[in-house]
Amino acid sequence: MATAARKAPAKSKSDVKSSGLSTPKPVDFTKGEELDAYRRMLLIRRFEEKAGQLYGMGFIGGFCHLYIGQEAVVTGMKMALIDGDQMITAYRDHGHMLAMELSPRGVMAELTGRRGGLSRGKGGSMHMFSKEKHFYGGHGIVGAQVSLGTGLAFANRYRGNNNVTLTYFGDGAANQGQVYESFNMASLWKLPVIYIIENNRYAMGTSVSRSSAETDFSHRGASFKIPGIQVDGMDVRAVKAAGDLATEWCRAGKGPLILEMQTYRYRGHSMSDPAKYRSKEEVQKMRSERDPIEQVKARLIGKKWASEDELKAIDKEVRDVVADAAEFAQNDAEPDPSQLWTDIVL
Repeated sequence: MATAARKAPAKSKSDVKSSGLSTPKPVDFTKGEELDAYRRMLLIRRFEEKAGQLYGMGFIGGFCHLYIGQEAVVTGMKMALIDGDQMITAYRDHGHMLAMELSPRGVMAELTGRRGGLSRGKGGSMHMFSKEKHFYGGHGIVGAQVSLGTGLAFANRYRGNNNVTLTYFGDGAANQGQVYESFNMASLWKLPVIYIIENNRYAMGTSVSRSSAETDFSHRGASFKIPGIQVDGMDVRAVKAAGDLATEWCRAGKGPLILEMQTYRYRGHSMSDPAKYRSKEEVQKMRSERDPIEQVKARLIGKKWASEDELKAIDKEVRDVVADAAEFAQNDAEPDPSQLWTDIVL
């Protein structure tokens, strides 16, 4: 006897296709917002420049990954947060700490391994935390923070609060297996987590085109029904607009969202990287045409919201803060040897 053909399961629309999400237009900043963004990004830039100098002088050892060029990504997203929202990131983390208003002294002293560092001189560049400021690291293992960020978002949902978790990782980490395990759980449980992929074009020295079969990272959550959008990560206004959209999405209980921030790092992967995998012309073109800080500066002057002298005064104030942090970090005491195992979990 012939058997009836098995009926194919009904096809459901993917949340990605039916979400209706698209990249929002950059927001229009007020004068105060432009000045705030300028100061915040400038602090990160000057801090990282000084960290590079201290590394060259031998005050900082080990790994040191600078955030120069990517300042708009973390600054714009911070402007979209409310009190209690959390942030977790990878090893290129100094800018994220400063954006979350951790003490420049504490960050710099941790880089030099001093008692006044945020991890008491034991964590170094990649391992700093502040529960009070809702910053959960700084992680040296590629992609490890993605699962932890998903866990933070689960805690928010379990507690029933209105907070979201920003989970940052790079284009290189986007190919790690635990990232997709996290995507699955976050989508299944509709967790309030924003996955921010900082696509700076190179995973260490490997270009995206050589390492990723799918180079549009906003699509990486498609099989888990996680929508995503691409964002101009060199324009702080575009980042703020995307941040507003993403936080509203998560707070409405719609689950996770992916933001691919198309950005660029000016320096090498770390201080030991000569960056021979790209041309000087490529870097200079980005600096001259797309620099996130210079864009804000041009708007402030163009709208007559600030003069050159006023912006120079802000730069001096920022440099003074960084100089104070550097002096403290060079002169603060090192941890006592008797404290070697204190706060260390084995």
